[in-house]
Amino acid sequence: MTQRQFYDWQTAGGGGDVAVLVSVLEEREIPWCMIGGLAVNHWADEPMATADVDLVIATDRLEESVRALTEAGFKAERFEWSVNLKGRSKVSIQIRTEDFYRDFPGRSVAADVHGILMRVASLEDTLRGKIKAWSETTRRASKRQKDVTDMLRMAESHPGVAALLPDEIARQLDK
Repeated sequence: MTQRQFYDWQTAGGGGDVAVLVSVLEEREIPWCMIGGLAVNHWADEPMATADVDLVIATDRLEESVRALTEAGFKAERFEWSVNLKGRSKVSIQIRTEDFYRDFPGRSVAADVHGILMRVASLEDTLRGKIKAWSETTRRASKRQKDVTDMLRMAESHPGVAALLPDEIARQLDK
């Protein structure tokens, strides 16, 4: 079973939705990048299947992107800090719109994640995004714990970033 087949199996065809998303953005040369779990999967040695797809799109191209993605078959729902998209699979796509992520696309790198070519946030930006998510105390405890696991996975694969971790998390690397 290939990585893509495994991802599709875990997400009921999520690879197809992600491939369409990537294709639409790339065809229009829109600056964008994955953040969250898919970016972590690029930077960590051991990938984990995730049905959450988080990304950032250049602010000045957001409306064009949402329009193009809805034309490609996604349903869009707007929130204060995101635009959520739903395709045909179990994958939930969230375009994050906070200023915090504004510069991430400019530092993104090309990556093959689950057999899908895409752009992912730089290692440092991916880690910063996970630290931001973990710091939001209103998030569910299980989500915050996954953020910790993701940070540790990246630090184990790239020991140089351990210095960027909050002390509370970095101490867990010593255990």
